[in-house]
Amino acid sequence: MADLMKNIASIFLAIVLLALPANAARETDSYDGNIFFLYAANGSLVPPTTTLANSLERKRTSVIVFYLDDSATSKQFAPVVSALKLVWGSEIDILPYTTDEIQRHPSEDPREPAYYWHGRIPQTVVIDGNGTIQLDQEGQVSVKELNSSISRATGLEEPSYNLTIKSFNEYNSEPSKGKNSSKTN
Repeated sequence: MADLMKNIASIFLAIVLLALPANAARETDSYDGNIFFLYAANGSLVPPTTTLANSLERKRTSVIVFYLDDSATSKQFAPVVSALKLVWGSEIDILPYTTDEIQRHPSEDPREPAYYWHGRIPQTVVIDGNGTIQLDQEGQVSVKELNSSISRATGLEEPSYNLTIKSFNEYNSEPSKGKNSSKTN
């Protein structure tokens, strides 16, 4: 009988704990999970589909984004990174790296992501196919500035529509293309 009571108590406790709401917030430095999946509705960005060394070897434009899953500024920047995937598709290699993996492994090799990291997040680096840095900026970078840098790096024209990041709930955002021929993003 005592075992039955313990089992019932365990089941009751499990039900109570499962019923508690999950707390995720874009404005806090709490760990909520993969920020690209949770806040940008694009979990396909992590892990990157290629490496920086491979991208440079193939002479492709690389967009490195240093972030942390438990950083409010990284969470707020995640939809912008997702927008790059929408706009540029397979024309560029988007390489999001958590700095947890590189903090204690500095590198003098320009084929390694740690070579470019300054120690702050988020940080975005756009490198053209020749290995020349077109943008290296910390903090929130506008979609317009990113598109200009990627355009210079790829030699392709900037998108001819407005791209806005719309939030459809507290946790998820998605980029949307406007029907405007101006080049302001």
